[in-house]
Amino acid sequence: MSMDQGRSSRRGSGGVRAGGQGTPSKAQGTSQRQGGSKGKGAGAAGLRGKSSARETALYVLTEVETEGAYSNLLLNGAIQSAGLSGPDVGLTTELVYGTISRRSTIDYFLARFVSKGMDKLQPWVRNLLRLSFYQLYYLDRIPPHAAVNEAVNIAKKRGHQGISGMVNGVLRNVLRQKETLKLPEDLPAAQRIALSESHPVWMVEGWIKQYGAQTAEAICRADNEPPSVSVRVNRTKTDRERLLQEMAAQGVEAVPSSLSGDGIIVQGGGNMALTGWYREGLLSVQDESSMLVAEAVEAGPGMSVLDCCAAPGGKSCHMAERMEGSGTVVANDVHAHKAKLIGEQAERLGLSNVQTRTGDALELAGQYEPASFDRILLDAPCSGLGVIRRKPDLKWTKSPQDLAEIAQLQQQLLDAVCGLLKPGGVLVYSTCTIERAENAGAVEAFLARHPEFAADESPELFRRLAAAADREPVGLQVLPQDAGSDGFYIARLVKQV
Repeated sequence: MSMDQGRSSRRGSGGVRAGGQGTPSKAQGTSQRQGGSKGKGAGAAGLRGKSSARETALYVLTEVETEGAYSNLLLNGAIQSAGLSGPDVGLTTELVYGTISRRSTIDYFLARFVSKGMDKLQPWVRNLLRLSFYQLYYLDRIPPHAAVNEAVNIAKKRGHQGISGMVNGVLRNVLRQKETLKLPEDLPAAQRIALSESHPVWMVEGWIKQYGAQTAEAICRADNEPPSVSVRVNRTKTDRERLLQEMAAQGVEAVPSSLSGDGIIVQGGGNMALTGWYREGLLSVQDESSMLVAEAVEAGPGMSVLDCCAAPGGKSCHMAERMEGSGTVVANDVHAHKAKLIGEQAERLGLSNVQTRTGDALELAGQYEPASFDRILLDAPCSGLGVIRRKPDLKWTKSPQDLAEIAQLQQQLLDAVCGLLKPGGVLVYSTCTIERAENAGAVEAFLARHPEFAADESPELFRRLAAAADREPVGLQVLPQDAGSDGFYIARLVKQV
């Protein structure tokens, strides 16, 4: 979707994104593993009392920029602290995710109206201009005068007369010159895509090298689209058809997922984690691509399964559901508080075959006898660049060095856990990124070091996703534009008998 198409898509949408209800991903686990928490899961203590949607969005944007907060973790707490409800929740969510997603394009245009330069502004002033520009340029349901007046009022409240006057002048100039705001047409491909779709140039250059310019541009466009809301049916308690019927009876618009037999796409129904179906353990909120992992593992009843880096536990519980409540899924995570969350999820879903444990996955080989497991899932810590539309701040915080460092850890993890697999067993390696060094490159290097393993792409999953299977010599490389799901990589490796 082009930039103009992106603008059209939000017009009339009411500004609703689903990003606020997702669960933490391996991308955050990566930062925590590397000791870079920086208060990224911090609550909304700095937002006191009832606040408007724009004030709340400004608070989140400023915390993300100055404190390294994760937008998806901070947003829900900020909305609750501000006492927002109904349409204000949708507007706040749209302003946060939209402004972060389009940040570099917004800054490019705003730079011509801010004489002292964007970098010289206080962070909250910079973000006030950004979120206001986002409303004026990308949204069409908000009257321009409302966006400008609210920005001026916030500037008066937080700053002084001089700042409010500057904000007023900049935004009214934007309105007067809005139709003249065009991007250069003669830029090299990487710079053109980076500017039009708001991504770092280094990231676009890397994707052009891996996938070609056309596909790289499609990735960037998909990253700027609001993510869909999908849920996974707990097959130990109900089935997809029955749950779809119940949703229809309650006026929830939903359709079966075309990617996963356990998935449902919810097109209107609010936060599914607040429904009775969720509380009763009939469903879990999970992206469709993530659901493919349990299918690739093919864990059957009675098997012994190890999930090495299990938090937040969606894949562990999905495998346990597919095992019909029998056998054992050992759900390991390095963080004790996350292991507790996995246990709570298993209890909610009524799964007695999930055992949680806390420990470093690099040390698992010292905790179990060799060849202890029929199946091993290594859903590895990764750069998370496949889930940018859920966590757009990722694209502004990651660096090429981050990718190189995490690729080394992934190799170490593969080597560390592979000996725990029984001969004839299956090791599934997955990530939520689209970087070849972390995906097919990592698996190819592993296979070169471990001739006792061979890639297996015989399951129906690989035939059903032929385009993703053909993208790399080994494994499925799902891109975000393939089916509107997260970018994901899955490789299935069989240990020779």
